[in-house]
Amino acid sequence: MTISIYDPTLRDGNHAVSHSLSLEEISRYCRAVDGCGIDVIEVGHGNGLGASSLQLGIARHRDTEMLETARANLTRSKLGIHMIPGFSRLSDIDTALRIGVEVLRIAAHCTEASLTESYIEHARARNAFVQGVLMMTHMASAERLLIEASKLQAYGANAIVLMDSAGHYDPDSTHEKLSLLVKEISIPVGFHAHNNLGLAIANSLAAAKAGATVIDGCMRGFGAGAGNTQLEVLCAVLERYRFETGVNVFELCRAVESLSDIAPVKTPTIVKTSNLISGLYGVCGGFEKHVTRAASEFRVEPRKIYEELARCNAVAGQEDLIISVASRLSQSDATV
Repeated sequence: MTISIYDPTLRDGNHAVSHSLSLEEISRYCRAVDGCGIDVIEVGHGNGLGASSLQLGIARHRDTEMLETARANLTRSKLGIHMIPGFSRLSDIDTALRIGVEVLRIAAHCTEASLTESYIEHARARNAFVQGVLMMTHMASAERLLIEASKLQAYGANAIVLMDSAGHYDPDSTHEKLSLLVKEISIPVGFHAHNNLGLAIANSLAAAKAGATVIDGCMRGFGAGAGNTQLEVLCAVLERYRFETGVNVFELCRAVESLSDIAPVKTPTIVKTSNLISGLYGVCGGFEKHVTRAASEFRVEPRKIYEELARCNAVAGQEDLIISVASRLSQSDATV
């Protein structure tokens, strides 16, 4: 079976450096990996197109600058973007397509696929290739995910991607959810893992075995929280299990070594205790830096913040909730 490798290093990885990737880093990364056989390189603010803000973090560069830089340095790999309705506008789709973006990922919380309808239809009306994305999918059953994925398919999505945004999955739950979608959905299904419990490679392999044909990986695992599936390891493991990816693993390894002085390679991505706790509780990995700051400011144990966020069913985009939770916990601790 052939697996398409999708690389969000320059988007999800932007979380790891507070959205500060430079145009030079984007340019060098794209040039280095362009000939390695990776299908899509995704670029942008960590929360996607239009998300640069005080609430989510101000990106070092405008969306258009990042995309134009990547476009100028990619000749073989396709250029992709991630967008969440509300942060992104319909007009952002037109801008992205005008720049030369070839793959649009339009994402929503795992039970709110209906929010993507007008965006997917707008993009498809312009002959764009669209992947409908469900985020924080550990929060929904396989059956509910099938219902939501069916909506994305009905809106015109060319593929469906499940994101384990909190790094909460294990191989069993990965196989259960992906295999049901593969069986019931008539378009390709993909998987995006985070490594909070150290299972990103195992889960990605389980997804491939379940029939997923789009798998995400980031160079050196560079991504939000504990990072994503490590791209070069993923490609080697898939080759070891005789999946076809089109990626030349040795060329990819050479690219990693050639980029030793830029953020995606020189910034270590490890499973810190905070990542482990957020993975156990099923809290979005992108919350890590916000929780760390709030815990320090309000002198609250980070674990308590993660626990409360899990109780509140906090989802990506609710970073403002972290401050209110930390403040409330600090007041509660002061009265004990």
